[in-house]
Amino acid sequence: MKKKLIREIVVGIVNKNRRGFGFIKAEDGSKDIFIAKSNMAGAMNGDLVEVDILPPHLWSKSKEGIVAKILERNTKEVVGTFDKNKRFGFVIPDDKKNVDDVFVKKEFFKNAQSGDKVLVKITKYPNKKDKAVGKILEVVANKNDDNKDILSLIRGYGLRESFPSRVNAEAKARSREPISDVEIGKRHDLRGWKVITIDGPDAKDLDDGVSIEKMDNGNYLLGVHIADVSHYVDEDGYLDKEALDRGTSVYLINQVIPMLPKALSNGACSLNANEDKLTLSCIMEVNSEGEVVSHSIEETIISSKARMVYDDVSDILEESGDYKKLKDKYKELCQEIYLMGELARILRNKREKMGSIDFEIEEGEILLDEKGKAVDIVVRERRTANKLIEEFMLLANETVAEQFFWLELPFIYRVHERPDSEKLDELKAFLLNFNVRLKGGVENIYPRTIADILGNLKGMEYEDVVNRVILRSMKKAFYSPECQGHFGLAFNYYCHFTSPIRRYPDLFIHRMIKKFLRGELKKNVLALYADKAEIAADISSKTERKAQELEREVDKFKKIEYMTKHIGEEFDGIVSGVTEFGVYVELKNTVEGMAFRKHLRRDYSLGEKVKIRVIDAKVEERQLDFKILEK
Repeated sequence: MKKKLIREIVVGIVNKNRRGFGFIKAEDGSKDIFIAKSNMAGAMNGDLVEVDILPPHLWSKSKEGIVAKILERNTKEVVGTFDKNKRFGFVIPDDKKNVDDVFVKKEFFKNAQSGDKVLVKITKYPNKKDKAVGKILEVVANKNDDNKDILSLIRGYGLRESFPSRVNAEAKARSREPISDVEIGKRHDLRGWKVITIDGPDAKDLDDGVSIEKMDNGNYLLGVHIADVSHYVDEDGYLDKEALDRGTSVYLINQVIPMLPKALSNGACSLNANEDKLTLSCIMEVNSEGEVVSHSIEETIISSKARMVYDDVSDILEESGDYKKLKDKYKELCQEIYLMGELARILRNKREKMGSIDFEIEEGEILLDEKGKAVDIVVRERRTANKLIEEFMLLANETVAEQFFWLELPFIYRVHERPDSEKLDELKAFLLNFNVRLKGGVENIYPRTIADILGNLKGMEYEDVVNRVILRSMKKAFYSPECQGHFGLAFNYYCHFTSPIRRYPDLFIHRMIKKFLRGELKKNVLALYADKAEIAADISSKTERKAQELEREVDKFKKIEYMTKHIGEEFDGIVSGVTEFGVYVELKNTVEGMAFRKHLRRDYSLGEKVKIRVIDAKVEERQLDFKILEK
């Protein structure tokens, strides 16, 4: 009698490699399953599939399977390069995980030419024999456009800089509305206060201003004044729905994909100098220990006295550069600037004592020419004024979150959980390379422990690598209607209140605050807004991750583009990652490339200093190849 074979089936998501093979990430959390190219059965990257596990004697290294059924297609549209023939063409996807070219008949070319970047809609999915079939929806960029690769990346992530006409119409109509005397009468008039904005020189969406004064009792009265975007964005209107769908503004080196149209983001809502602006203000009395002893959250109107930039404020506080000229230029505000510097130091010291983790990671600033080509990469400075504004925003966010937690009203919190056990074990093993012992498990690991390690390694040659590895071991922060604390900051209460022009959770929070202040959050609507908070938190977490991925992808693209001019040159670097394929090396300008195993003569350790030669820079493939030079 023949033994009946038991069929082992796994359901999961396809994670495809550029060479056609891939892995299935199982829904039950079990180990990934390898799928050979010949066993994909037409599955595309991101598809939900059912997999038959092959008998163990057919495995080469680990568990292998064959796609038996495609349960759900993930890809509906593809951005790529058009390859045109007389009667048909192919769209070659930009996404290297999407290795499936899309066949296009002549009648669906939509005037696209060979080399153009296009968006194609899939009308027939691939199977074991045939390629995917589609029709071109739009030409994203002409083959001769200087910025075509970035434009195609943006569209590949489903984003657009432009807005639907009805959204633009609503934004323009609301932005033209003058601030009425009735509206001013409802608010605390702070137009006489010395409010200033401090931002980067290119920023146009100024959503936060700050003010300070020393009180008679020696405490500081700190005002954090945030653009009242919710006044202009009606709940559930076209603007609101579009903002929720986008979730966040996306910043890509030299361009912004805004959450709100420029009529609002750069106009009516932006806290431009010497203009009356509607705001929500968190006004805090802070003592010499950095503790908020009292506070109020109010609907206000302000008029910013100056639009200052980080470098100028830093020069004044550090007494560097042209600080004497700057002190003369801003002589009416210098007393307040020095008070701000004083309070920021107090707040920073308090956070350090609490064990708040501050990652001092060098970030590269990519400089572009007039055609958008990368011409240089410099390390971005995080100066005194940058840290000053950071401290004030952190304090306001914490203060607002704590008040609304105790009010038990619908809200969106910023949550950062403890690292999981697997990541923690890997981090412990890594730190032993530097004779550092990380004590405690998941349940009793504290931010202070990690903050102390970073403090002890400050100034060491491998400080940046250790910072990055520890950061990678942390969980990603997310939005939630539940207040679960922020591990990295060592805060029990935290939210995002300070950037409603560019983040939807902040806009939602403003709406809740105003409804509370006006007595509009009656019991009969609490369940409705609790549901809205849950939906907005989920969407905002997803759109934030997508924005971060795109920002990293664009940075990587431009860094490799810059390195194409340096092939054959030698650089000093530090080993930033070790894999079975080779080692990653990060250069002083923050560019990271890989020295493949075949070019290595020995093993290397994280943090080890090396000299490399640039072998190749493949922009389209996002691949930078190094060779480590032996001493």
